[in-house]
Amino acid sequence: MNSKLSVYNTLSRKKEEFTPIDDQVVGMYVCGPTVYGDAHLGHAKSYVSFDLIYRYLLHLYPQVKYVQNITDVGHLTDDADEGDDKIAKQSRLEKVDPMAVVEKYMYNYLRDMDALNVKRADIYPRPSGHIQEQIESIETLVEKGFAYPANGSVYFDVSKYDETFDYGKLSGRTIEQLVEGAANRELSGQSDKRNPFDFALWKKAEPSHLMQWNSPWGKGYPGWHIECTVMSQKYLGESFDIHGGGLENAFPHHECEIAQAQALTSKSFANYWLHNNMVTINGQKMGKSLGNGIFCHELFSGDNFQLDRAYSPMTVRFFILQSHYRSTLDFSNQALEAASKGLNRLQEAVIKLDELKPSAKGGEEVEEWIESLSEAMNDDFNSPILIAQLFEGAKLINSVAAGKKQLNENTLEAFKKAFKVFYFDVLGLAIEDKEDSSNEVTDELMDLIIQFRQAAKDERDYATADKIRDKLKALNIVIKDHKEGASWEYEN
Repeated sequence: MNSKLSVYNTLSRKKEEFTPIDDQVVGMYVCGPTVYGDAHLGHAKSYVSFDLIYRYLLHLYPQVKYVQNITDVGHLTDDADEGDDKIAKQSRLEKVDPMAVVEKYMYNYLRDMDALNVKRADIYPRPSGHIQEQIESIETLVEKGFAYPANGSVYFDVSKYDETFDYGKLSGRTIEQLVEGAANRELSGQSDKRNPFDFALWKKAEPSHLMQWNSPWGKGYPGWHIECTVMSQKYLGESFDIHGGGLENAFPHHECEIAQAQALTSKSFANYWLHNNMVTINGQKMGKSLGNGIFCHELFSGDNFQLDRAYSPMTVRFFILQSHYRSTLDFSNQALEAASKGLNRLQEAVIKLDELKPSAKGGEEVEEWIESLSEAMNDDFNSPILIAQLFEGAKLINSVAAGKKQLNENTLEAFKKAFKVFYFDVLGLAIEDKEDSSNEVTDELMDLIIQFRQAAKDERDYATADKIRDKLKALNIVIKDHKEGASWEYEN
């Protein structure tokens, strides 16, 4: 019996059966990038994860309306209400207009996501194109008493909101915790706020600020949080099905989105909140300050000191999908090499599929296997389990191809269809040239050469052993001897 889709809802902190508002059109909003730099491995993790979710929803429902914003103003350097605008700061560094920065990095982001076979969202709204809607929403919040102007800025009154609603229900934070947290830090412009934990809906712009618009409160620009509330509701309605984003955005960004939306409409905002986890590099958090970030285009080119070689976009995608979207993804060259080999095995199985011939009987186990694919994805989009089941399918493909197992015509057709649907349509994998076939051959040849050299040393034929070493050195290959044997590497 087929199971129904269940998703882990951050709002309730448990898995829930997914029931859309309209079973003909599922609405999904995912926080997109702030385009002041190239997409990195963390972006790839997030947007491949939500691409998997999007693809599976398309598999289950007639239509999915997918909205993903592109932040082009208002996201400040400390992710709160103070600091410089990230895009304005980058524009000064590059000595170009802020919107030139936006266009450049938005193009690069979409280029890298296309390479990863991430399906385009239906709508990519930008805050700079929705200034009027944001001003109108802020005016409504002021009229309702949930916001107040102060010195050209407008702030959301968290305490006032918490009297009627429940601020902190997504992240589990309380007003008391916010007060304690605010007491431990000093914010410039603090005196403009009634409470230190209130957040900006509209920020007054200094004359030198590069991006500013007219408003009832003077020249300024929208706060980061109001942008997503306004744009998601504009395209998906006051209440919609899924809101997604990185776990790091649950607080304060998503918490503030909920507060703004409920204060505006008194209705439920998004019914299901889905968050993907972060990326680590060899067990360490990835970040610019640590100097260990890896851009997507560097993964594809190999042009990063942490990479042993270039990896194809499909290898990177497969590597990401091997971890659950709510799990931490730890990067290492070894993990990517393993992903490359695993992807090649699956790809070889896919290619063999169409060569399989049906038999008169056989295939009783196939129906259960097909159900296991849906069961994996219905369990909160469990791509690692799905991939494991596809490897089981690959074993069956190889057994049928070798004549060890048989599948009747109807069973074989159902098997082929299911394998292809979940490989191509759901996981979003594509057939590509084997990227590491030459590397595998090189590894095997070098192992053989090292064995010959070791045999010469065992026979005390040091002249031959040295000759092998010197010939390899001329080819920029260095042999390193260890207690447990020898290894090789390319000379830098």
